Amino acid sequence: MPSLSSRAAALTAAAVLIGAGVVPARAAGPVTVTVNGQTINLNPSPTERAGRVFVPLRGVFENLGATVVYANGTINATGRGHNIQLHIGSTQATVDGQQQNLDVAPFIIGASTYVPLRFVSQALGASVNYDGSHNLVAINTNGGNNNPPPTTLTPAPAGAPGGAITLASVVPSRGATVTSNRPTIEATFAGGTVDPNSIRITLDGADVTNLATRSPRGFTYAPPSPLQPGQHQVRVTGTDSNGNSFSRGWSFTTTGGSSAVGQIVNVRPPNGATVPKQFTVTGRTTPGAHVTIQVGAGSGGPTTIGAIIGSILAGGQTNSQNYSLTADSNGFFSQQVNVGSPSGSQLVLVINATDAQTGATATPVQETLTVQ
Repeated sequence: MPSLSSRAAALTAAAVLIGAGVVPARAAGPVTVTVNGQTINLNPSPTERAGRVFVPLRGVFENLGATVVYANGTINATGRGHNIQLHIGSTQATVDGQQQNLDVAPFIIGASTYVPLRFVSQALGASVNYDGSHNLVAINTNGGNNNPPPTTLTPAPAGAPGGAITLASVVPSRGATVTSNRPTIEATFAGGTVDPNSIRITLDGADVTNLATRSPRGFTYAPPSPLQPGQHQVRVTGTDSNGNSFSRGWSFTTTGGSSAVGQIVNVRPPNGATVPKQFTVTGRTTPGAHVTIQVGAGSGGPTTIGAIIGSILAGGQTNSQNYSLTADSNGFFSQQVNVGSPSGSQLVLVINATDAQTGATATPVQETLTVQ
């Protein structure tokens, strides 16, 4: 089978991808793919976005008995009596000479080209079933319809365990290896707004919800003690503002390195301060550290780091704010904050800092403020 691309071709296709505004998907959890009941090993692994499964081009075509020619951002596949042409960054495709539309264009992650699984499988005359609650894709090439209408995998139905809410900007990143034994664990929610009171977070099966800062837009957890070296599993469940449930997760590995990291100091405004609806948060920590600032109405006490930040208001709006920034070469950080809470409201301000080199987390800072 011909090589998918040279490095130069991959860079060219990536440029097309960026120009088309396509954002690479990130897996919301391990996706298992079977062909005629047999699990296939795809390397790299499939990825999922909002209920749609994408697979590495070479792996799925090889397992369906097709061949591929890839050049200059164009994918030509032949197999099972069908001819398919796809384009990186484009939703236009051709199947057996007929133009078809994809909901999402093929894209590149690293040097691997990803294509929508259902479209490609059905275009090659295979049937596809997707169990979103178990992240299982079953492809059947035996007795399937040889000319089914090409289509992309539709999102999981509202209310299903694998619903529209997904995890974005996860830290540590999916499959990453970090040297710190106390890494910051955080993620932002995509695909909707989450009811913070419904969020449950487990690490290696242990419930750490009350030690995490949760908001309608994400969560942050700073392990109070070192983690054992090895792989760790994070699982997040809850409901969105409409009551639809979700269950997402990812894994990362720690090597048992040092947990040492500069702490967060010289924070302004100080704890207990009265602040206007627009104010600036400043402080110092490890130079170059990743800093997250969460501020909103809290349901926990002033010393409870697990206080819930924000609440769901009428019309689906929230009164919480999340900010992400990087400390400068001296460790200084500054962020202007805007809150919509009325005068006299109690706010909870939580600051986390993560060493960019080791992934180690500083002890979070939590303050209670009053809106003037």
